[in-house]
Amino acid sequence: MTPASLAVRLMIPSGPLFFPVTAFGPGGDVDLDAYRAHVRQGVEAGAAAVFACCGTGEFHALTPEEFQECVRAAVAETAGRVPVVAGTGYGTALAVRFARLAEEAGADGLLALPPYLVAAGQEGLLRHYRAVAAATALPVIVYQRDNAVLTPETVVELARTDGVIGLKDGVGDLGLMQRIVSAVRTEVPGGFLYFNGLPTAEQTQLAYRALGVTLYSSAVFCFAPELALAFHRALHTGDDATAHRLLDGFFRPFVELRAEGRGYAVSLVKAGVRLRGPDVGEVRPPLHEPAAEHVERLARLTERGYALLADAR
Repeated sequence: MTPASLAVRLMIPSGPLFFPVTAFGPGGDVDLDAYRAHVRQGVEAGAAAVFACCGTGEFHALTPEEFQECVRAAVAETAGRVPVVAGTGYGTALAVRFARLAEEAGADGLLALPPYLVAAGQEGLLRHYRAVAAATALPVIVYQRDNAVLTPETVVELARTDGVIGLKDGVGDLGLMQRIVSAVRTEVPGGFLYFNGLPTAEQTQLAYRALGVTLYSSAVFCFAPELALAFHRALHTGDDATAHRLLDGFFRPFVELRAEGRGYAVSLVKAGVRLRGPDVGEVRPPLHEPAAEHVERLARLTERGYALLADAR
């Protein structure tokens, strides 16, 4: 898939962007059957794209071989119905290796996660992402967060880089995002994409929508696709009353529950998948499982979210 064609497919607001968890069996090995079932259920539920082996998919915990197996499984399961974008990261050499493994597995694009640990300057970050973009023919979305926060000037240079099609924001600085969007619009007019990549992005998407950022990742889609779809429809039809009802009754309480444990942006989501879908196993260290009390609260909260949908019919 060319950068232009992937960009066009991602811009179609047909459904949430699906970031599946990676399934592990009782012994801790990757469970490809459970993973394929999880991906298949997401695509059949209405996902617009599958972002395989990214943050929610515990990219950090996968060996290169496991990573490629999972990406290949996601590609096979989607069968071209929606694009598959694979994560890549660590230092430049490993990021290039993962990018090439994803290309060999049939991925349609890459999500470039922040480099491992180092606090690099803008010049170094630009060189890093350009090296990843040059390593394969796959289009690249750059994910800014933590130790990889980009200036508007750097994003302009990325937008001028062959193969780089977008920026996913995990920082949440709306002032910075407004400056980035404005700078790119002025200097590199065209179809550069922006994504809200904050955890439980639904919580902040009304604000991002005001900046013109319409794409967002949805971890909730992993375990409550109907809730994620209802919110997505509300946003794209201007039904703010429904969006507010779901925010107040489900998404805000979920964000507050998620904040009660470190790593819950992944482990609590994975617990939610186990509550409502295939047994995808536990998270791998250094993440840990959520407390039983928190899983019980998640179950009750999810039931309440579905009751909101029933009441609206």
